Parts: sequence; C-alpha cells; structure tokens
Amino acid sequence: MSATETSTTSGDDLVSLGERLKQAHREGGAVRIEGGGTRHFTGRQVEGEVLSTRRHRGITSYDPVELIVSVRAGTPLQELEATLAQHGQMLPFEPPRFGAESTVGGMVASGLSGPRRPWAGAVRDFVLGMRVLDHQGREQRFGGEVMKNVAGYDLSRLMVGAQGTLGLITEVSLKVLPVPSSSRSLRLEIDRERAMQQLASWGRQPLPLSAATWHDGALNLRLEGGPGSVAATADMIGGDDLDAGYWQQLRDWQLPLFRDDQFRSQPFTDHQQPLWRLALPANTPALALAELEGAESIDDWAGCQRWLRSDIEATTLRDACALAGGHATCFTPQAADPYTPLSPVLARYHRQLKQQLDPNGVFNPGRLYPDF
Repeated sequence: MSATETSTTSGDDLVSLGERLKQAHREGGAVRIEGGGTRHFTGRQVEGEVLSTRRHRGITSYDPVELIVSVRAGTPLQELEATLAQHGQMLPFEPPRFGAESTVGGMVASGLSGPRRPWAGAVRDFVLGMRVLDHQGREQRFGGEVMKNVAGYDLSRLMVGAQGTLGLITEVSLKVLPVPSSSRSLRLEIDRERAMQQLASWGRQPLPLSAATWHDGALNLRLEGGPGSVAATADMIGGDDLDAGYWQQLRDWQLPLFRDDQFRSQPFTDHQQPLWRLALPANTPALALAELEGAESIDDWAGCQRWLRSDIEATTLRDACALAGGHATCFTPQAADPYTPLSPVLARYHRQLKQQLDPNGVFNPGRLYPDF
C-alpha cells in the first residue's frame, strides 16, 4: 500500500498550546508538560502550570511502503502501534508502555528503549524530524522525513530524552520497520560469567539475536529474523523454550523486580527499595560491592543495562559505575537526584544549551537537574 494514510481520531491543539506558552513567556511563568502522566517517575518533580498535550493527537501521515510515520505528541502510543501492526510494522526500539494513557510525546521526551535496543537502535536513532514549540510559542521544525534531510547539528534528536526541558514536542516523524517473520525465545541455565562470555562470542557472529538478559540464574535469549536462520540458531544454542511474554513484561516494566503487585497500573507503587538502572560498557563484570550481595537484579541488553533493587547509597553506586566507565540512574519517584551529577564541563554545556533554547526557564524547570 503506497498511499499515505492519516489517523481518523485526531485533534490539532497547536494554536492553544502556542498561546499558553506565549502567556508563560510574557508573565515569566513555567509550565509542566504532561501527556498521559504515565512517566512521572522519570526525572525530578516539576513545579509549574500543567500544559497538557492530550488534545493534540493523531497520525498526520503514514506511508507503509516508505516505512515513515508522522504523529502528534498527544497520540496514545498504543494507537500508533495498533496502526503499524495492521501493516505488519513496528517501532523497532520497543518503547516501554506504562498503560493505555502513555503518549508518543512522552515516549520521545523520556527516550526509553526496550530489549531490542542494542541490536536495532535507540529512540533517537529512528527520529527523522520533529516539530517543536519554543519558549515564545513559535513552531520550529527540525529534520525531515528522510535521513538525508538531517544535516548539521540535529536538534530533533537532541530533544529525545531531554524530558521536555528544551521545548514542547508537538509532532515527530519516525522510521519504522517490518515485524520479523519468525521469532523464538530460549532459556539456558548457566552462571552469569559464562553467559556474558557466550554473548560476547555470539556477538561476533551473524546470529539473529534481538534480546538477551541474565535473570534468575539463566540466560534468556530472543531470536528474530527469517524462519531458517532462527531455527538453525536455536538448534545450535539449545536450551529450553521461553514464553515470549517474558519480553513484553520486561519491555513494559511488569516483571516482579519493577513492582510489588503485578496488577497495579503503575510501576513502583508502595515499593520500599529504589530502582536503579546501571548503564555499563559491554563485558563489564559484576560490580564488587558488598552492599549488592543478594540484591534483586536483571542484566539486560547483554549486560550493558542492569536493573537493580537496592538501598545502596547513591554515591557509592555511582562511583563504582564511573570507575567501570558507566553511570547510574534512579527511577524511584521520591529520588532527589535521579541522574548522575554532571561534571563541571558537561554542566556548562547543558546550562548554555538551556539558556539558548529556553532562556526564561519556561519548560519543565528542574526536571533533569536543579539548576536547569
């Protein structure tokens, strides 16, 4: 199907959003950007007037042949994925879905990716272009709808993961991919050291791996691709079959590590221990910290992303990660400093960027760091 499609459930709230920002600019106020409100636990809590994007919704353009979709920020993520699924396509970076209210704008602003990220790419790798309202309510356009349109410093990708601190995302154009024709999940009961060695070895081979975790004493793998390649690789690796639902639970933060009660609608409810995400270089051994002995954890992304539940002191954990060449982020709502403090040089660049794009501090002030 080569014709461009558009969404039937849409709403253009661009004028209203722009007027609200102009008012905040004139009066020296700040806004707290909110879509579905499902990602409130990412970043620091923000004070300011709520500016909702929920009415600015709809798929404005979709060409299944060219694998490109443009969608407004307030569009429910599940609506976008349902439309893509009708054409056998998907968002390759597997963004977590924190309930039916989760929006595309929140997906882009948080920049979170799922199990397939090391093999397919992150959210920003599939952003082709973006429309943004600046601090004066003016619409700015960055990038385009094809990769060759992206030249120079790509501000659209800079918005990914910025938590709405640099501007209000109103529309984004994304590259999508076909759903793999075959998939199989396996579980091998081996220790962590052997699991990491195997993954390093397999990483040097053209195998159809698309997800890998070490969890509860076993290496969990997902194979995706052509039927022949998937079947041959599964025969070579061996192990037991794993329910494919495991990857959906991991993607959506529904595994027990993320929540006490699987049936609650939000992660972290009533959980007493902070949830940490450690980003570490490949093949980094387990951190040698006595405070982590017996802690509940999942090694995701073939060991490069490690989820951890622990009461360990933040400085101790972050120092250990820094020595290994990584960093640690806390995803618990009450965390005072969820992100690793910036070095003086990086802090200066962040401050200068914020000053250029949001000189009056209109957008989500303090969401990432207290000074911004």
